[in-house]
Amino acid sequence: MVSDRIEVQVSPGEEGDLAALTELYNHYVRETAITFDVTPLTPDERRPWLLSHPEDGPHRLLVAREAGSPEKILGYATSSPFRPKAAYATSVETTIYLAPDAGGRGIGTLLYKQLFEALASEDVHRAYAGIALPNEASIRLHRRFGFEQIGVYGEVGRKFGAYHDVAWFEKRLT
Repeated sequence: MVSDRIEVQVSPGEEGDLAALTELYNHYVRETAITFDVTPLTPDERRPWLLSHPEDGPHRLLVAREAGSPEKILGYATSSPFRPKAAYATSVETTIYLAPDAGGRGIGTLLYKQLFEALASEDVHRAYAGIALPNEASIRLHRRFGFEQIGVYGEVGRKFGAYHDVAWFEKRLT
């Protein structure tokens, strides 16, 4: 896909991406309330997360890169276990993070398109997304992919001295 005159390639995340993925995530830890982590993570601390997303199966990690610059990660999308109990196995929680300069260029749409295409062949019934508010760009992206808001956890997280709501969205896959 071409996005703002750059070619974007999407592929499964791999061990060599760990440092760049961790740094991208840590931007949101340090600068925003989009994630409720409050302390930046090291790549070693983030490794179990990476390893929990194999190349196939319902729990995936897809990485968008600038073509010709494989080290230039523009964003990533994941599908992760929704909850640890066995009866939740057919539900996933999806998330997407873009590099600070990558928003508004169609990269999130490309990542989610490929993620949901991959999930279509898996035994996944529902996808859920928790969006810390306010985050209009994320809400628009999720609605574009058929997510519907099903509730809000009011003031469920405190970061930077303020309480934040989380809106929960659901997408029916089967």
